Amino acid sequence: MTVTGAQLQEFLAGLDYPVSREDLVRWGQENGASTEALQALRSLPAEEFHSSTELGEAIVTLAGA
Repeated sequence: MTVTGAQLQEFLAGLDYPVSREDLVRWGQENGASTEALQALRSLPAEEFHSSTELGEAIVTLAGA
C-alpha cells in the first residue's frame, strides 16, 4: 500500500504551525499513522514548515517523486 499526498494532508489537518519534520513524525506516531505514512513524513525535504500551504506543497512534491 502506498500513501497518497491527499491521505497525508488529511491526516495532518489541524496542526499548529510552524511545525518541524520531527514533530510531524511524532504526531503521526501518536495518532496511528501507517509505516508508509511515517516513512513519507521522514522523507519530507524541509526541516520545518511555516504553514499548511508550505507543508502541502512539500507533500505534493514528495508524492510526485
